Amino acid sequence: MTSKEQIRNIAIIAHIDHGKTTLLDSLLKQSNIFRKNQPVGERVMDSYDQEKERGITIFAKHTSIFFDDYKINIIDTPGHADFSAEVERVLGMVTSVLLLVDAQEGPMPQTRFVLSKALKMGLKPIVVVNKIDRPFATPDQALDLTFDLFSELGATNEQLDFHYCYASGLTGFAIKNINDERKDMAPLFQMIVEHVEAPVGEEKEPFLMQASTIFYDDYVGRQACGRIRCGKIEKGQYVVHVDRNGQQKRCQITRIEGHIGLEKHELEVGHTGDIVILSGIPEVTIGDTLCDPSNVVSLPPIQLDEPTVSIDITVNSSPFVGRSGKHVTMNKLRERFEREKKANISLKIDFSSQDQEVVTVAGRGELHLSVLVEAMRREGYEMSLSKPRVIIKEENGEKLEPFEMATVEVPEEYAGGVIEELSRRKGEMQSLTTTPEGITRMQFLIPTRGLMGYRSAFLTQTRGLGILTSIFESYAPVAGAIAGRKLGVMISNCTGRVTPYASFQLQDRGVLFVPPGDDVYEGQIVGEHSRDNDLVINVTKEKQLTNVRASGSDENIILTPPRRFTLEQAMDYIQDDELVEVTPAQIRMRKKFLSEIDRKRTSK
Repeated sequence: MTSKEQIRNIAIIAHIDHGKTTLLDSLLKQSNIFRKNQPVGERVMDSYDQEKERGITIFAKHTSIFFDDYKINIIDTPGHADFSAEVERVLGMVTSVLLLVDAQEGPMPQTRFVLSKALKMGLKPIVVVNKIDRPFATPDQALDLTFDLFSELGATNEQLDFHYCYASGLTGFAIKNINDERKDMAPLFQMIVEHVEAPVGEEKEPFLMQASTIFYDDYVGRQACGRIRCGKIEKGQYVVHVDRNGQQKRCQITRIEGHIGLEKHELEVGHTGDIVILSGIPEVTIGDTLCDPSNVVSLPPIQLDEPTVSIDITVNSSPFVGRSGKHVTMNKLRERFEREKKANISLKIDFSSQDQEVVTVAGRGELHLSVLVEAMRREGYEMSLSKPRVIIKEENGEKLEPFEMATVEVPEEYAGGVIEELSRRKGEMQSLTTTPEGITRMQFLIPTRGLMGYRSAFLTQTRGLGILTSIFESYAPVAGAIAGRKLGVMISNCTGRVTPYASFQLQDRGVLFVPPGDDVYEGQIVGEHSRDNDLVINVTKEKQLTNVRASGSDENIILTPPRRFTLEQAMDYIQDDELVEVTPAQIRMRKKFLSEIDRKRTSK
């Protein structure tokens, strides 16, 4: 048993791609939790398949490591603004945070968000200036800017007097002073042990815990993970489950688990300060209270910022429905969303639409929503998605919409085009600086609507060399009309298989989205027109055969590769009268109504 005074509970927070998971890799490897012959990959905490594919952390995860006689519980959190609710709900489990700051980039928009949340909860962060071995790193400047950010966010004198170190998560060293020997992560371990407070709470008091994370096990069902605030919990003990509505239910704990490294292990007893996983509470959800029957209390619910973007999800009504998916009815979709609603409090799932065939899902951004849709797609669900729209609020008779602070880093020669496009989208420039290396960094206050559909165009505009990040800033008066997609689309007028002949004849009219051999149906969007109007086309047309053959009459067909869309890109691309069709095998775009196709066909 580890005493409460020897436990340290911390979370790692930072902006996206500032090295949280890589730093944690080094901490895990140097804590000797792996066998000498055990294969250990990179970013070992990113266990979810979408995390590995996208290269980002999506869900907060727990691990425990040992240093000397101390047990250090660490929570790895996402850095992307869309998943900031994962950060908000786990901060109540820890007594301090490691704030990672890139030595070259300095504090970024998400750094401001996660730091403000930590400071409001009274936590005293330890600052880690990461990636100091990069060629253009300026660690001292990054540290100064971080101090300015602390001050700007209203940190107390105690919080301003933060401890800090320099590190490289990739190389695997941490140092207290910039000229110290670059050896291992021991200085960071030592700093955590010395400057992170032990958990509060008394072992003699009745058991109390709040569920911060929900797991599911095929054998024992739903599991609640959280920090024991006081008391202890034993296997077989009875507890009272108090939900967000105050309803009470008596349950028996069937299993207690803790973490060591990447593995879970079963415990007989959980003590004050431990982060444990409890089984035996079948209807528990995030924010619920678990307490001793002798002292029933209800802890305040976990407060999260409101969602800003929503989409409507309906059944797949295309002619190709059921070709690759096994769950295609609204009942199946509703059952899946009900399960998600219980386990994911950062998404707002609404079944109260006037149309019973529509489920409205609201989240922090398009990426947040697309992760859920992608997970369902891989589980065999088929569905149709509307264009994402921002959530409009009304205060004192005035309509307000969400605004974001967008940070853009581009080579200097592309800055003019980016400024022009973001200004067209109602963005207001807040700052502009250019480094000696020729990188222009700009900040824009821009409506969330203005960023929708721009990210893929931004990569094209900057030849893939630009970086665009944004974070919710505030609600402000609606900025007015924002121009949508500039070009029209090409729409199939029949069902069939795409032919090379038709593709070759049509590629001068625009960019195709489908390769030869793909099946298409009437109303499917098969390409982008080179003009601003929609065009109804036949992409299945075969070449007429004749008995005459002459040398040179059959020219070689050279086709331009079709443009392929990811799920987020398709959601960005469509307009209000269009839908994204999502199936396990395909992502297609189509018009909502065939009458729209008929009108365009007759108006040609």
